[in-house]
Amino acid sequence: MASTSGTVKVGKYEIEKFNGKNDFSYWRMQMKNLLISQKLHKALAEQKPESMKDEDWEELDLEARAAIILCLERDVAFLVNEEATAAGVWSKLEKNFMTKTLTNRIYLKSKLYTCKMEEGTSIRDYVNKFDRIISDLKDIGVKIDDEDQALMLLLSLTKKYENLVQTLMLVGDTLTMDETRTSLLADDLRKIATSGMSGNGGENNEQAQGLFASRGRNNERGKGKGGKSRSKSRAPVERTCFKCGELGHFKANCPNKRVLFKYTNNENNSRGKQQDLQEASYVSNGEDDCFSISEQDHDISGRWMLDSGASHHMCPNRKWFTTYESIDGGIVLMGNNHACKIMGYGTIRIKMHDGAVRTLMNVRHVPNLRKNLISLGVLEENGCKIILENGGLKVVRGSLVVMKGVRHRNLYTLMGETVTGDLAVGINRSKDQTECTRMWHMRLGHMSEKGLSLLGEKGLLKNMEKPCMEFCEHCVYGKAHRLRFSSSKHKSRGILDYVHTDVWGPAPVTSKGGSRYFVTYVDDHSRYAWIYFLKHKNEVFDNFKCWKAMVENRTGRKLKTLRSDNGTEYTDGAFKRFCDQEGIVRHWTVRGTPQQNGVAERLNRTLLEKARCMRSNSGLGREWWAESVATASYVVNISPHSSLGGDTPYKVWSGEHANYDKLKIFGCTAYYHVKDNKLDNRAKKAIFLGYAKGVNGYRLWSVEDSKFVISRDVTFDEKSIVALSKAIKPNDGDVTISNKQVIEIESEDQPDSSQGQVENPIASEDEEEDERDHEEVQQENTHVLQQQQQESLDATRPKRNYKLVQKFGSDKPLRHYGQVNLVEYALSVEDDEPITFKQAIKDKDRESWLVAMEEEMQSLHKNKTWEVVPLPVGKSAIGCKWVYKRKEDHTKSCGTRYKARLVAKGFAQKEGVDYNEIFSPVVKHTSIRVLLSLVAHGDLELEQLDVKTAFLHGDLDEEIYMYQPEGYKVEGKENQVCRLRKSLYGLKQSPRQWYKRFDSFMIKQGFSRSSYDSCVYIQKLHGGDYIYLLLYVDDMLIASKSKVEIDKLKTKLGKEFETKNLGAAKKILGMEIRRERTNRKLFLSQKGYLARVVERFGMKGAKSVVTPLAPHFRLSGNQSPTTAKDKAYMEHVPYASAVGSLMYAMVCTRPDISQAVSVVSRFMANPGKTHWEAVKWILRYLKGTIDTCLCFGGDACHISGFVDSDYAGDLDRRRSTTGYVFQIHGAPVSWRSMLQSTVALSTTEAEYMAVAEGVKEALWLRGLLDDLGMKQECVKLSCDSQSALHLAKNQVHHARTKHIDVRYHFVRDVVEEGNISLTKVHTDENPADMLTKVVSGSKFQHCLNLLNIIPYSSKI
Repeated sequence: MASTSGTVKVGKYEIEKFNGKNDFSYWRMQMKNLLISQKLHKALAEQKPESMKDEDWEELDLEARAAIILCLERDVAFLVNEEATAAGVWSKLEKNFMTKTLTNRIYLKSKLYTCKMEEGTSIRDYVNKFDRIISDLKDIGVKIDDEDQALMLLLSLTKKYENLVQTLMLVGDTLTMDETRTSLLADDLRKIATSGMSGNGGENNEQAQGLFASRGRNNERGKGKGGKSRSKSRAPVERTCFKCGELGHFKANCPNKRVLFKYTNNENNSRGKQQDLQEASYVSNGEDDCFSISEQDHDISGRWMLDSGASHHMCPNRKWFTTYESIDGGIVLMGNNHACKIMGYGTIRIKMHDGAVRTLMNVRHVPNLRKNLISLGVLEENGCKIILENGGLKVVRGSLVVMKGVRHRNLYTLMGETVTGDLAVGINRSKDQTECTRMWHMRLGHMSEKGLSLLGEKGLLKNMEKPCMEFCEHCVYGKAHRLRFSSSKHKSRGILDYVHTDVWGPAPVTSKGGSRYFVTYVDDHSRYAWIYFLKHKNEVFDNFKCWKAMVENRTGRKLKTLRSDNGTEYTDGAFKRFCDQEGIVRHWTVRGTPQQNGVAERLNRTLLEKARCMRSNSGLGREWWAESVATASYVVNISPHSSLGGDTPYKVWSGEHANYDKLKIFGCTAYYHVKDNKLDNRAKKAIFLGYAKGVNGYRLWSVEDSKFVISRDVTFDEKSIVALSKAIKPNDGDVTISNKQVIEIESEDQPDSSQGQVENPIASEDEEEDERDHEEVQQENTHVLQQQQQESLDATRPKRNYKLVQKFGSDKPLRHYGQVNLVEYALSVEDDEPITFKQAIKDKDRESWLVAMEEEMQSLHKNKTWEVVPLPVGKSAIGCKWVYKRKEDHTKSCGTRYKARLVAKGFAQKEGVDYNEIFSPVVKHTSIRVLLSLVAHGDLELEQLDVKTAFLHGDLDEEIYMYQPEGYKVEGKENQVCRLRKSLYGLKQSPRQWYKRFDSFMIKQGFSRSSYDSCVYIQKLHGGDYIYLLLYVDDMLIASKSKVEIDKLKTKLGKEFETKNLGAAKKILGMEIRRERTNRKLFLSQKGYLARVVERFGMKGAKSVVTPLAPHFRLSGNQSPTTAKDKAYMEHVPYASAVGSLMYAMVCTRPDISQAVSVVSRFMANPGKTHWEAVKWILRYLKGTIDTCLCFGGDACHISGFVDSDYAGDLDRRRSTTGYVFQIHGAPVSWRSMLQSTVALSTTEAEYMAVAEGVKEALWLRGLLDDLGMKQECVKLSCDSQSALHLAKNQVHHARTKHIDVRYHFVRDVVEEGNISLTKVHTDENPADMLTKVVSGSKFQHCLNLLNIIPYSSKI
C-alpha cells in the first residue's frame, strides 16, 4: 500500500485520503468499493457471520480497520483510533461527518430547492453537482421521487435550454431522471460537435473531433501551396502554431495572440487627446499574458473580470452607475504604461451568484477600457479573503461568500450580472416594499407575513402591494416558544354561544395603573377578545358580571356556555350560583391540563408575544406591560384569524371592516397639541401607548409632565423610537416619587367602544402595591376632565417627602449602608410571607392570618389606640399597611406562630410636624451574650416574653391622622380617618414612647437600670440571688435562679401590658439557643439564618473554603469600577445587601468573620468585581461552617481578653487594624475588628492604640458584670507586643512616642490603678491575631479552638 500526500494507493487503486474537509460521501463510496475489491467489506457488519471462525473474523476485522485508517489524514485518524473494530471506526466516521440532524437535513433540502444553473457553467458540471446533492440526501435517509428529481433539474436550467426542457416535459408519458440526464448530456455533446465543425479552434474543436466524423471538406483541413487542395488520399498534416509552438492550430488562430494598444498623438492638440481605441488589454513582459482579448472583440463585454493587477474597480459603461460624480483629472496606467483618463467615479449594483444584490463602491469610470474590472486588492483591503481552488475563485468575508468567479482561459470571470434599467428600478421598488412592510408589521403589533398578505390582498393597507418581510429580531425575542400540542377544532353556530376565559398573572412588575393580572374573554364564533386589567384575582367575578351585561345588551343574545380552568376565581361559590341563576353552562378543564382551554391560553400567549415584540421594538421597560398588552388586544381583534378563513374577529363580530388608517407604531414619538400660553410651544412630546376607548383619540404618555394624556390632535414620528425610549427609561440610581395622577384606561372590545378606568396614584415605579397612598380618584373618560382633575389633585394633595427603604431582595445596592438597622437584614432573610392584605387572604394559611389580624385589631381597640374622625381641613393623613410574619412557636411541640402587625407608614412623617425626638435604646448584643454566659455557668432559668403591640402602650404628644387599615374599615365611615391616641408601629416616635413607658414601670417594680446598658434591668432577691431582664423593643429575656420569681415578674408584666409567654428561650433576634443543663453548657448559633443567607445569594451549591478570606485578596479602592460597563454591572450586584447580612452574623455569633467583613465593608460606596468575589468567598466559608456556634460553660468565671494589631494593613491610607476579643466562662462575649482612626508611625504605636481600645472595652465589661452582681477587681488583657506593654506600664516619655495622642495614655492610669492587668502572650497563642489579618488555615483553626468556637455537631 503506497501513500503520498493526500492520496493512498492500494494495489492498482488510488484513493484520496479523507481529511475532514473534502467530500465525505464520495470518499465513503470509494472506500466501500475498495473494501469490496479487497474482500474486506464483511467487517463493516457489527456481528460475525455464523459460518466464519472467530480467528478468521478477528483477522478480517483488523485488516479492514487498518485499510480504513490508512485512508484517513492525521487528524481524522486520531479521532477514530480509539475504536477497536472496523465497524466502530466506520460508524464514528458516519456519526461525525454524515450527520442526520434536522439542521443538516434542512440545509441539504434548501440547497436542492434553491439550486440554479449559473451562466457559463457546462451542463455536465451542473448535472454532476445536482446528482451530488441527491446523493448526499440519500445518505442521510431522505429520498426524492425520481420524477421530482427530473422536474427540479429541468426547472433549474438557464433560458438557453428552454426548448429542450419543454420538449422533455411534453413528450412522453413519464419523466425519469436517467432519461433527462441522458438527453441533457447528449444535447451538450451535439452543441460541442456543431461548434467544432463550424471552424472555431480550441479545445471544443478537439473534443468534437473525437466524437463526430465530418464528411466532405471543412475549413479545418489544411491546404497545399498556392491554395490548391490536397488529395484525399494524403494523410493530414500536423499543424504547428508559430506563435505558441503548440499543435492543432495556426498562428492566425492562436488563442494567445496579443494585440497592443495603438496610439497616435495629435500634435496640434496640447491636451494630447487619444484617437479611437481599437483594442485594450493588459500586457505583461513575459510570454504568459495575465489578460488577453481577441481581435474580434470590439464590443464592451457585460461581464466582470476579477483582477489582482487592478488597483481600483473600473468600468467603461457610464449607464451602469447608480450614483456618479464627475472628476477632472486622474489616469490609470495599463500594462504597457499607456495612460487612460478617469472621467468620474460612483457605485454600481451587481446581482451575485446567490441572487443577492451588492454594491461596488468607488468604481472608476474609464471610457477607454474594453473590460469591466473588479480589483481583488481593494476587496482584500476591505477585509475580504481571496480563495483560489478547483478552477474557481471565492471572495469571502467571515463565513459569507461575497463573490464567486469561474476560471476561463486563465481569467477569472465574476458569476453575476450588472443590475441596470428596469431591473434596478424593480430593486428600488422592492426596497420600498420592504420598508412599507416593516412599517405595517410594527403598526400591527408585529403581525406575521401571512396576515399582512391577507390584509394587503383586500386593499386595506395603503401603499403595500405584496409583503416583503425581512428578519425581525424583536419577533424572535417576543415569540420564541415550544412546539405546540395537537388540537381539536370545533365551531359554534353564533356569537356568545360559547365563550372561553382565562386569567393571567401575577405580573412580576406592577403596571402604571397598579394592575398585576388581566382576564380575557374570547367569543368562540367570532374569536373576538375582550381584556380587562385587575389588581387582584378576586375581582374576576365582579368583572365577569359587568362584561356579561355589556355584551348581552349590545348583541341582544344570551351567553350560553362558559369554558374556564379550575382556578379558585372561577370555582368560587358565588360565581357558580350566578351562572346557575343565569342558565350559563360551565365547561371545566381537567386539573393540570391547560391545553383543554387552548383558545384562551393561546390568546394570552399571542397577546404577550405581541406585547414583548412591541416593548422590545420601542425600548420601553416592563412597567409598561399593561399598555403593550392592551394595544396587542386591539390589534388582534382587527387581524386575520386562521379559524375564520382569513376574516378578522372584528369583521365577524360587527359585520364591518376595521379602519387601519389610525394605526401607529407602539412606542413611537408623538407630539400632542396644547394651548397654554400664546408664547409657549403649541405641542408637547409624548410616547404613543395605544388607542383611547370611547374617545376618537390616542393614548399618550407625556414625557415632560410624566402623565397619561388622551388627545386627537397628534402628530406622529414613527421612525424615532429608540431615541425617545432611552429618555424615559427609569434610572436605577435615582428613584423618585411622583404625586402626579396616573390614569390607566383598560382595553375593551372595538375601536369605538367606551370603557375607562382611573387607578390610584402610585408612589414609585419600583414600589409594590402596598406602598401606594390610599387616595382614590373617581372614574373619568375624557381628556378635559383628566386635566381638570389633575390640577385639583395637585393643588389639594398633601406634600410630603418620601424616603425609599431598600428591601433585602432588591437587585439595587444600598448607597448608604450606615442608615440601615442590622436587625432588618436578620428579619428579612426568612421564608416567604404575604406582602399585602390581598395576598394574605388568598394564602394557603388564610385562616391563620385572619386570626392573627383579628388579634391585632382586638389589641388595638382594647388599648384605645385611635378614634375614627373626619380629616380636619389643612391636615394630612399617613397610610398604613399589614406586615405578616411566621415564627416558630417554642411553647408547642410543633407548629408555627402567625403574627400580623399593623404598621403606620412613618416614612412620610416630617420632623417638627409629626414628631420631635425619636431615639430609643435597645439592649446590646454583648449584654445578651454576657447574660447567657452567666446562665450557663450558674444553671439559671432562662425565659422569653413577648409584648403584644408593645408600641401601643406609649402615649402620643403629637396630633397624627392615619387612614383606616385595609379590610377593617368602619362601615358607614369609610372616608374618615383614624386620629391616633397611642403610638403605633412604624411611627417615628413610637420606640421612644414605648421605652419611656416600660422604663418607668420597671423602676416602680424595684428594678435598677444598668449604668452600662439602659435596657438591662437587675433586681437583687432575698437570699442574695438576682433576677435579670433584657429588653429589645418588645422581646424580653428573663433569667434567675428562681423560677417562681420569674413567674411573678411575668404576672406583673402581664397586668400592665398585654404579653405572650414564650416559655424557655429558644431563639432571640435570629440567634438560636440550645442548652445542655446537665453539663452546664449553652450553645449560641445562627444556623437557620446563615442557611437562608447562603441560599439567598446563590452559594448553596458552591464549594466551601476553610478561611473567611484568602491571602490573594489584596483589596483596595483601586479595584473599584472606573468604566461605565463595570459600573453598570455592579449596579445589579446586591453587594450592600450581602455585606449587611454578613455583618449581622458577625455582630451576633461569628467573630471568625470579623476581619473579612471589616475589609469588604470599606468599599460599600463603590464596590468592584474583586470586592464582590471576596464577599462570595466569605459566603463559601459560611456555607462550610454553617453550624458553628459559641459554647458557653467553661470553669473560668472571669473576664479575660486578647488584643492585637496589623501594622499599615490598609492599602489605601496605610492605617493599621485593631482587633480584640473578650471571653467569659470560656466563650467570647465581645469582639471587634476595625481600622484605627489615625496612621501609626510604628508597630509599637499601632499595638499601643489597639491596647487602648481593648482597655476601654474591658472597663465596660467589668462595669456591666459589676451591675449583674459578678464583681471582678482586675481584668486580664493579653498582648503579644513587648514594646507596647512597656510603653503602657512606664511613665517615661520616649522621643519616638511623644507624638502619640494624649487620649491613648489613659491606659497608664488604668494599669496603675490595678483595674487592668496587661500581660504578654506569644503570637501563636493570641486568638486576636485572626481579627487583624488573613492567617493560614491551621492558625485560623487554632484561634477558633482557643475561643471555644466549635461546630455544634462536634460539641464537647
